[in-house]
Amino acid sequence: MVRAKKSLGQNFLIHQRVAERIAMTAKLSPHDTVFEIGPGTGMLTKELLKRARKVIAIEADGELFEKLRIDLAREIAEKRLDLRHGDIRAFDTATLPKGYVLVANIPYYLTGEIFRMFLESDVQPRSLTLLVQKEVAERIARAKKESILSLSVKVYGVPTYEFTVVRGAFKPAPKVDSAVLSIRDISRKNFVTRKDELLFFTLLHAGFAHKRKFARKNIIEAGFPAGDIPEKARAEDLSLADWLTLLRAAKV
Repeated sequence: MVRAKKSLGQNFLIHQRVAERIAMTAKLSPHDTVFEIGPGTGMLTKELLKRARKVIAIEADGELFEKLRIDLAREIAEKRLDLRHGDIRAFDTATLPKGYVLVANIPYYLTGEIFRMFLESDVQPRSLTLLVQKEVAERIARAKKESILSLSVKVYGVPTYEFTVVRGAFKPAPKVDSAVLSIRDISRKNFVTRKDELLFFTLLHAGFAHKRKFARKNIIEAGFPAGDIPEKARAEDLSLADWLTLLRAAKV
């Protein structure tokens, strides 16, 4: 029995029905290539293999990698599974095929980094279906107030809180519940150029820079026009549409 490593943020999914539901939520077709981060014991991987043409999976844990190499030897031999040993943070997303789908149970501490890595990639996934901390999923897809994280996701795609996964579905059980978050319709349609993309994030960080100050003051102090932003509006009160309006004004 492989033990979870705290250093890698491992919490293994132990309920097959949850793994099956995650794979179903991803809405895979027999033609899809799926990229999975941290396959762990392979429970989700097996469900993905049932539905997709091919799964590319990267595992940082050497012991788990070797176990998966044995357990899924047939799928590897059939070239339906491309199993790789490595740290996702050192992975080159440009090597993935166009139109791939990302599905994973990711370590909580890498959540923000993984969102940035794949949404801002030159080769964006068609969709993401991720098992994340419940609070994070709620902040992105359900919260009435916006945040840098929620806006950084929404500017690229449409997030949906799919379902809750209780902490008892994992071993070891984390201290909080989890949730499956999907992001669909991923694109760069809100940006004309990469320069616009960088400017959007500069503007976003400027607006959220000083929580005690109103967004208008923060934006003006950063050297950007504030347009029609209300005097007493906080950065968290502004919608994605508001920020895109500010982006267009900043380009003039």
